[in-house]
Amino acid sequence: MFSRMSRWAIALPVALALAGLSGCGSGESATSTASGSASAAAKELTVFAAASLTGTFTELGEAFEAAHPGTTVKFNFGSSATLAQQITQGAPADVFAAASPATMKTVTDASLAASPATFVRNRLQIAVPADNPAKVDELKDLTDPEVKVALCAEQVPCGAAAVKALDAAGLQVKPVTLEQDVKATLTKVELGEVDAALVYKTDVIASGGKVRGIEFPEAGQAINDYPIATLADAPAGDTARQFVDLVLSQQGKDVLTKAGFEAP
Repeated sequence: MFSRMSRWAIALPVALALAGLSGCGSGESATSTASGSASAAAKELTVFAAASLTGTFTELGEAFEAAHPGTTVKFNFGSSATLAQQITQGAPADVFAAASPATMKTVTDASLAASPATFVRNRLQIAVPADNPAKVDELKDLTDPEVKVALCAEQVPCGAAAVKALDAAGLQVKPVTLEQDVKATLTKVELGEVDAALVYKTDVIASGGKVRGIEFPEAGQAINDYPIATLADAPAGDTARQFVDLVLSQQGKDVLTKAGFEAP
């Protein structure tokens, strides 16, 4: 009798201890699963976008995050030509919004995106400092050798548009600097380093009065269409498509037209 009871006395605590360990294991597993679910719910969306979209896309990114809790939108703003090159060289991205069809074609020709949609258009203005010290009034004033002019480099969309506009006017301009994107070009005017620059109307508006914009007729012959596409190997495929849908929606159009972009 004593031997049998002794065995029970030993077995019972062991069984209880094992049960306790099993319970702890289940709790840790549940915690781990919950943590994993939370991690899976958190998404990061990477958008490559033309420099001229900085203000509007930042606003749309904030709206997208508010509508999709747990999602973070990261932007890479810059020259469309540079961004397209980065994408073709393997830079991880989900969405590409370019300032010209030509730069988007670099990506589609590499089979890295399909069926881009044109969502806005943009036209050039002459940007001058608020006090316009060089007294620039029209496009031909930029041919004066005494007027210091900044242009975008020809391989980027704002530079290609400037070439078209000047060709349409039959003018030749010798810039003192060629910049790699429109924001850098505009900065030269804001800092007073040049007397004038050819930039997008939207960038003049975004300067908040730091520069003054002058319209010119030939700008109508150099309007840039802006295409947007989800990238073929987008890590956040569904989320990327939802962001593109936002840009193409009425909400997106309202944000973009308020900034000076034109409907396609």
